[in-house]
Amino acid sequence: MVSLHLLLTFIGALAVVYALPGPDMALVLQTSTARGVPHGLAAAAGLALARAAHVTLSACGVAALLRAAPWLYQGVRVAGGLYLAWVAIQILRGPAFGMEAGADRADAAAPLRASVARGALSSLLNPKALLFCSVLLPQFVDPHGAPVWSQVLELGVVLVLTGIAFDLACVFGAVRMAAWLRGSPRAQAFQRWSFSAVLLAFAARLSLE
Repeated sequence: MVSLHLLLTFIGALAVVYALPGPDMALVLQTSTARGVPHGLAAAAGLALARAAHVTLSACGVAALLRAAPWLYQGVRVAGGLYLAWVAIQILRGPAFGMEAGADRADAAAPLRASVARGALSSLLNPKALLFCSVLLPQFVDPHGAPVWSQVLELGVVLVLTGIAFDLACVFGAVRMAAWLRGSPRAQAFQRWSFSAVLLAFAARLSLE
């Protein structure tokens, strides 16, 4: 077991990271406001699956492989940037939230698995998230404590659950945002363009850094 002091410090570090605006937060907010709570929860589920995969891959040493093979890291990074750009373009091409009759009903009727896949892919194709896990987790492992694998498992579960808590806050916070957006066509357009711009900015940063 990880000591209580280390565990609380780890949760504090995660809270700082998850509270910072990023592509995951932007995706959850956009999905929730445009498609409703079920799709927002589905996107959050996809992100949780991706984070669990990152923890597993980090424990297996895949992050070290990415660091040792720059070409592989670059390929994954460019793919992630292109995917975020594609998501941003889809947002721009769609109707502003609530502007088109029946748009909300059509979005709400779309398969939830598409939102799960979008959330998972947006995170899985970001190699920095994998490297973040590989750098952060070892800092909180006590080599003189419980078996390393059990400590990594515990920290990984905490990482995923903390991310879910923040994603749920975004989903249900977006419900209030959606109610406000319905009464303001200008705000709807601003919301669509601003979220697209955020995702495009992160896509450029991910691909060009």
